[in-house]
Amino acid sequence: MRYNFDNVIDRSGTSAVKIDRLDRVFGRHDLTPLWIADLDFAVCPEITAALSRRLQHPVLGYSEAADGYWQSIIDWNLRRHNFGIAREELCFIPGVVKGIALAVNYFTERGDGVVIQPPVYTPFRTVVEGNGRKVVENPLLVSDGEYRMDLDGLRRIVEEEKPKMMVLCNPHNPIGIQWDKETLAELASICRKAGMVVVSDEIHGDLMLGGRKHIPFLSAGEDARAIGVMLGAPSKTFNIPGLVSSWMVVKNEELRTPFYNWLEVNEFNSPVLISTIGAEAAYTTGEAWLDQMLEYVEANIDYVIDYCARNIPAVKVIRPQASFLLWLDFRELHLCQREIMDLLLDKAHLALNDGSTFGSQGAGFARLNIGTPRCVLAQALESLRAAVCGVCPDHVMKSN
Repeated sequence: MRYNFDNVIDRSGTSAVKIDRLDRVFGRHDLTPLWIADLDFAVCPEITAALSRRLQHPVLGYSEAADGYWQSIIDWNLRRHNFGIAREELCFIPGVVKGIALAVNYFTERGDGVVIQPPVYTPFRTVVEGNGRKVVENPLLVSDGEYRMDLDGLRRIVEEEKPKMMVLCNPHNPIGIQWDKETLAELASICRKAGMVVVSDEIHGDLMLGGRKHIPFLSAGEDARAIGVMLGAPSKTFNIPGLVSSWMVVKNEELRTPFYNWLEVNEFNSPVLISTIGAEAAYTTGEAWLDQMLEYVEANIDYVIDYCARNIPAVKVIRPQASFLLWLDFRELHLCQREIMDLLLDKAHLALNDGSTFGSQGAGFARLNIGTPRCVLAQALESLRAAVCGVCPDHVMKSN
């Protein structure tokens, strides 16, 4: 069947963070919400049907994950990513950020250093600092809009700072880079020699664009398998973050057994009913929906890149290799970050993520969520063009 991604859905009254937190985060409510990373598309109907069938039963007692839930994750990773997982290597976690927090608390002590690679997903920093650990920055290198890891810099800070852990974003959020196998293997070698654990957030791994393949960190070689904790979820893939269903893979038994035992005795690894039902339905029946959604998202990306090139050429768009998030470069407008956000919020009435929240390296940037119907995106871009025309008229192409 064909799924309709052009349908505009009113999400008001559903406790949607994207809408209900506008006042708290941005200081006003009259904004088009293009920030938090969920989609405005209707969930695959096979998922809602599976949930509905179960909720029609009159008893909602204690439950455990069925064998089919675990097998669906294993089969999905093998089919989509050619990545094999044994059942004992797999564990439920109540969200990827929570999984990072659990790993930070288990594998490190207060005051220990944890490496992140900014500009990067904001909770990487807040989870580390909020748990009394020290953020050690290994910023990405950028040249002509192309980002890459600073592996020489990583060697240097590992030697100088003696961190205990690294939190890796693979694919990288907000830039959308899928790291190649050689880069991942070299990173793993550096960290293993330093006695570090690498926690790899791969929540965007199913959202590959342009025919690319996801490369799980744990597939990058023996060093990665020895020190890696991989986190995944169907939440971004199928737009079901409200079900809070995520999972973890640890290949190294010596690393895995005590960690999983700790999760077990604290019941951190106990899934709730709808989490497993929704995830199993997604992985077993949602593939056609996902493939069509990615086609639509890729067309949205092309639309934004083409629109900006023709109408607002000073706003540069970094084409992502994965996900539905765009990293927009406003630096050619020669505005400070406060002025950029004023342009977006108060003049264009658009809620985008402030680039500086991803680290100081994000100054001059903003993150745009294009997982929305194209008519909404078109209207948002027209509002952005008009706002730029009002503030920086020399940077807007004149209409014929």
